Amino acid sequence: MGKVAVYPIGFTLTIRDRHVMNRSKTLLILLLAPVLLAAQPLPAHNLRYTTPATVWDEALPLGDGMMGSLVWGDGRPLRISLDRADLWDARLVPEYSGPDYKFKTMERWHREGRVADLLRVYDNPYRRPAPTKIPAGRIELAFPEGAQFRETSLDLATAVASMTFSNGVVAEIFVHATEPTGMARIRGGFPQVKLQAPPFSGAVTDPAKGAIGAGDLAQLGYPAPVSTSGPGWSAYTQEGAEGFRFAVYAGWDGGVLAWSIASSNEGPDPLQIAKQRVQAALKNGFPRMLASHKRWWTGFWAQSSVRVPNPVVERQWYLDTYKWGAAARRGAPPITLQAVWTADNGKLPPWKGDYHHDLNTQLSYWPTYSGNHLEDGLSYLDWLWKTRDTAFQWTRTFFELPGLNVPMTADINGRQIGGWRQYTHSSTTSAWLAQHFYLHWRYSRDREFLKNRAYPYLHDVAVFLEAFTANKDAQGKRTHPLSSSPEINDNKPSAWFDQVTNFDLALDRWTFEKAAELAAELGLKDDEARWRHVLGELPAFSQAADGTLLIAPGYPLPASHRHFSHLMAIHPLGLIDWDQGEEARRTIKASLEELRRKGPDAWCGYSYSWLGNLAARARDGATAEKALEIFATAFCLRNSFHANGDQSKKGYSKFTYRPFTLEGNFAMPAALQEMMMQSHSGKVILFPAVPDTWKDASFRTLRADGAFLVSAVRRGGKVTRVEIASEKGGEMQLVSPADGRIMKIDFKPGEKRTLRF
Repeated sequence: MGKVAVYPIGFTLTIRDRHVMNRSKTLLILLLAPVLLAAQPLPAHNLRYTTPATVWDEALPLGDGMMGSLVWGDGRPLRISLDRADLWDARLVPEYSGPDYKFKTMERWHREGRVADLLRVYDNPYRRPAPTKIPAGRIELAFPEGAQFRETSLDLATAVASMTFSNGVVAEIFVHATEPTGMARIRGGFPQVKLQAPPFSGAVTDPAKGAIGAGDLAQLGYPAPVSTSGPGWSAYTQEGAEGFRFAVYAGWDGGVLAWSIASSNEGPDPLQIAKQRVQAALKNGFPRMLASHKRWWTGFWAQSSVRVPNPVVERQWYLDTYKWGAAARRGAPPITLQAVWTADNGKLPPWKGDYHHDLNTQLSYWPTYSGNHLEDGLSYLDWLWKTRDTAFQWTRTFFELPGLNVPMTADINGRQIGGWRQYTHSSTTSAWLAQHFYLHWRYSRDREFLKNRAYPYLHDVAVFLEAFTANKDAQGKRTHPLSSSPEINDNKPSAWFDQVTNFDLALDRWTFEKAAELAAELGLKDDEARWRHVLGELPAFSQAADGTLLIAPGYPLPASHRHFSHLMAIHPLGLIDWDQGEEARRTIKASLEELRRKGPDAWCGYSYSWLGNLAARARDGATAEKALEIFATAFCLRNSFHANGDQSKKGYSKFTYRPFTLEGNFAMPAALQEMMMQSHSGKVILFPAVPDTWKDASFRTLRADGAFLVSAVRRGGKVTRVEIASEKGGEMQLVSPADGRIMKIDFKPGEKRTLRF
């Protein structure tokens, strides 16, 4: 690495040889050239069908975080499925307010072998149809016989779906990026419009089938909707559970259709609210609404972009990043299992469409930080903060302990809704959630957020875990009364371990280490000492002789399993990291080799996305690339929805079912971002895990720890150019792509620099 030369224009250049100094004029012209690469998706990234989607889960997805739609069908009819994030049947689970609902009782029953009682109180309530996310119905547009389907497509850059017909009819459809309104413009002949409510009041033909939730919506027992209509409009109001209701209003004029969904969470008359929104949209007109919608999406795509030589992986990154932009918006509830695309098939959504905190919500927000989408990612943290009082109450009443824990399966209000007891009532759920508060601080360096959100949340989690782990084992180390590792042994009694699992231990250790770190950052010396003391009382990780991480002491991974919970210390927590040296590398390599050896028979699609992240942390670009390509080609439907099972039937998993959930979709872009840049250790490493075959690759404004925005170009297998912008100022430690040395570069707030190698 050569010396660092600072030029008056504010750029910093790393000079490889002195002859570059003589070419400074040419170099400066290059530095002042336009943006490194185009931010917008390419046409090749878009969705395009020449055969119609005939099922809801292959539809074109549209959304604004609060309201969502699915566009499908062949024009007879063209279907627009409707959804809104706060549509919930949030009935309380009666068992969870009874006298037996205590951790001590649960532990005692487990030790007494009272499995039937445990199932009755803790597991079985989840088999009821409610609580659950609910859909909003659909709009059906019936075109005449002469309108034969030609193609349908979704333009990712503008978030506009279209459908064209052989007679020249064209339908353009979008859900506005910032207004709770959807719009469609039909050119060449307006269709018949039918507004259809979900079959909440129909006959029950299919009883509840448990966790996947395939039962009829009619099991919820709602009254029939109140439908009204007139010239140019149609509407209905649906009464739900416990006074909740929502309304859908659709209006059309001059070849333009608009619709909106409003709920009683917004006011006493949701129908009037939805009507006013539709009338305002029609008055504004389709072109003006479309223009403001496109402006938002242009800004979204400007936040980050990637270019890699694998077209399958690159396209999946854009498809999944698009869905994230359509599903995550500050001011709306956070992403559930299906976000704003609840099933439109007359059935309850898979796993009730709820908040699963043993993997699903956490993975859905992995791409937020390095992907430079912090603002929209705050929808998750805002909701966790808003529901904190509910979590405090649950912690006091169920665990009878101070501090903060969170139910693993939750409704929109953050209340426990049950399921497999070993995980729904886990002691470390809140610790994994706290990591997202920590990551927002590290990537934003917002000290107000650190002081008022990140540390208070982490502090309260630490208080709980300090109390929960108060008992010591025979070696004098803190332990758990009961410990589990999602979802090892399902909900059998053996899913609880008497010794602490590596899953729980990793979250324990992470909590106290980071609580001490943040306390030190805030100058809270007593808190720092307290958390470091507790950290010192925790045991070491359970490992085999070759370094492989076990499930629990003496308990190796027994077989292929979808959830890599025992590897939490490697990723996402980073407690065991490649840069820590040979011992850590030995553990990482041995643990990933065990995954390979046990095989993917019991993996889901999200397992491949997670493997991509793990392999990237192991600096194994070839494995990461292969995992992401398998995810995209075998576990995603043609609209890119993650369907859990292997849709290719090529043996990538013995699961071949297709319940749609989103966490695999959102862990995928996080993995590619990990391949392109890593900064979790405090050092910025460029292209740390790209395959040797990726000679040319680039990324634009990925976000690094320390609130640095980084763009980089790799050509011919070497990094040639790096642009860095510092939001908060401070020192960046950059691993030089020229020789691997640490470059320490000081920035002022707002300063930008360009480096060439």
